[in-house]
Amino acid sequence: MLKLYKNFRPIDWALTALIAALTVAQVFFTMCLTDQISAIVGAIQAVSLHLPGASTGDIWREGGIMLGYAAASALAQAAIGFAAARVSSDLSAAVRGRIYDKVERFSVAEVNRFSTASLITRTTNDVQQVQMANVMILRMLVYAPVMAVWAICKINASSAELTAATAVAVVILVLCILAIMLTVMPRFRAMQKLTDRLNGVTRENLTGIRVVRAYNAETYQEEKFARENEKFTAANLFTGRVIALMSPVMMLVMNGLTLAIYWLGASLMNAGRIDYETIVAFMMLASQVVMAFLMMLMMFILLPRAQVSAKRINEVLDTPCSISDPAESAPVTERGTVEFRDVSFRYPDAEACVFEHVSFRAERGQTVAFIGSTGSGKSTLINLVPRFYDATEGQVLVDGADVRSLTQKDLREKIGYVPQKGVLFRGTVAENIAFGGDADENAVREAADIAEASGFIEEMGGFESRISQGGKNVSGGQKQRLSIARAVAKRPEILIFDDSFSALDYRTDKKVRENLGEKMAGVTKLIVAQRIGTIMDADLIVVLDNGKAVGQGTHAELLRSCPVYRDIALSQLSGEELGL
Repeated sequence: MLKLYKNFRPIDWALTALIAALTVAQVFFTMCLTDQISAIVGAIQAVSLHLPGASTGDIWREGGIMLGYAAASALAQAAIGFAAARVSSDLSAAVRGRIYDKVERFSVAEVNRFSTASLITRTTNDVQQVQMANVMILRMLVYAPVMAVWAICKINASSAELTAATAVAVVILVLCILAIMLTVMPRFRAMQKLTDRLNGVTRENLTGIRVVRAYNAETYQEEKFARENEKFTAANLFTGRVIALMSPVMMLVMNGLTLAIYWLGASLMNAGRIDYETIVAFMMLASQVVMAFLMMLMMFILLPRAQVSAKRINEVLDTPCSISDPAESAPVTERGTVEFRDVSFRYPDAEACVFEHVSFRAERGQTVAFIGSTGSGKSTLINLVPRFYDATEGQVLVDGADVRSLTQKDLREKIGYVPQKGVLFRGTVAENIAFGGDADENAVREAADIAEASGFIEEMGGFESRISQGGKNVSGGQKQRLSIARAVAKRPEILIFDDSFSALDYRTDKKVRENLGEKMAGVTKLIVAQRIGTIMDADLIVVLDNGKAVGQGTHAELLRSCPVYRDIALSQLSGEELGL
C-alpha cells in the first residue's frame, strides 16, 4: 500500500489535511459530549432532589449544549466522509488510468503473461479493494488513535479500578480480533486469484459460446464454472463466517465491560470514592476507548485484502515492457521499404525458435507474400514489422532504420495492419474505417470502394450504420473488408495483410487485390496467405517450412525451384492451371 501511494501523487494533500483537522474536531466534540452527559445527569439529580438553585431550565440548557456538541460531531463526521470519498475516488481513478495506460504499452508477451481476465480483475476489483481501504484509512487513521489516547487519559484520571477493567476488556478484544485476522488473511490472498480464475472461465465461455453450443458442451462448461464458483464461494463463506464472529465478540466484551463498570462503580460509590455522574461519564469514555480500538482493528482487517490487491496492481505497474521506445526516432533514409537481415525469433520461455535466419527485402510499392504450412511462423514473422514482438536475433528494418531505433508511434504511423481475425469496435461503420486516424468522409468512402465494402455498407443503411461490439452484426467476410478499408484509409507507406483474404470468395479476393494494385500502387504490401491464387502475382514470395525460408522468388521461379511451394500449389490448383 505504501509503495502504491509512493507511485501516485494525485492525492489532494490540502483535502487530506482538512480531513485530519476535521477528525480532531470530531474527537473534541465527542469528548465534550461525554462531559456534557455527566453535566446533564448532575442537573437532573439536582432537580429531582430539590437542591437549592436547581431548576428544569438547567436541564434544558445542558441538554441544548449536548445537542449542539452532537450536531457538531455529526457535521464533522459527514464532512470527513465526503472528503475521504473524494480523495479515495481521485486516487482510484488515477490508479485505474495508470494501469490502463501501462497495459496499452504492454506487448503481446506481457498480456499473455498476466492473462486478459487477470488484467481486467486488477483494473476493476483490485482497485476497488484499495479504494475501500483508503476510505477507511482516511477516516480512521487519525480518529481511532486520537480518540483512544484522549479517552484513556480522561479515564485514567477518573478511577484506577475502572481503568483496569477497561484495559482488560480492550486486551481481550484485541486478542480476539487478531486471531480472526490471522485466520482470514490467507483466504483474502486466495480470493483475488480465485476471482481471476472465475473471470477467466466466464470470459472463455462467452467468447466461445458458438463452439460450446455447436458441441452441446453447455453441461461441461457449467461444471467447469461450478467448480471455480464453489471454490470462490467456499473462500467467501469462510471469511464471512469468521469475520461474523467479530460482532458477537464485540457485544460480549462491551456488555461484560458495562457489567464490570457498574459492579465496580457500585462498590466505589458505597465506599464514597466516586459519584454517579462520574460512573456515567466513565461508561461513555470506556465505550469510546473500545470503539476506537475496534475501528483500528477493523482497519487492519481490511488492509490484508487491500494489501494483496495493491501488490497485484504494483506487479502490473512494475512490469517492464519488453518493447521500449528510444528517446527519439532515428532518421530514416528510405521510404516504404522493409528488410529482414538474418532474423530469428523465439517466444519468451520457449526452447526452440519459431523461425531462423530469414532474410529478404521489399522495395517501395512491391508486394511480398509469405506462404507455408500451418505453424511455420508466417504471422509471427510479419508481426515483427510493427514491433508486436522484437526479433531475438538479426535486424528488422523499415525505411532503412532498425525498428528498435524508431518510437512505436512513429513506426506504426507508417503501417496499415489488417489482422488475421477482423476486429471491429462498437460505433458506426465510418468510425470503424477512420479508426484512430483523421480520414475524412471522402477518404472513408474511397477506402470502402477499394475494399469492395461499399455494396454491403449501403445495404446496411450507409456509413452511419451501427456496428455492435466485436462486429457481431456483420459476417466474417464483411469484417475482413471493413478491416482492409480501415488500413487503406490510413494511407500508410506499408500495408500488412495477415491472412486477411481468407473469408473472401475468389472473385472478391481478386477484385480487392486489383483495387489495391491500382489505387495503392506506391504502397508496399506484405501478405500472409494460404491460397496460391492470392499471391501468384506477388513480386516476391517467401516460402517458410519448419522455421526456415526454403525458397524465395516469383511464382514461376518457385514452381521450378522450390518443391515445398510446388506441393502447396498442386494441392490447390491443377497442373494445367499452374501451367506445368
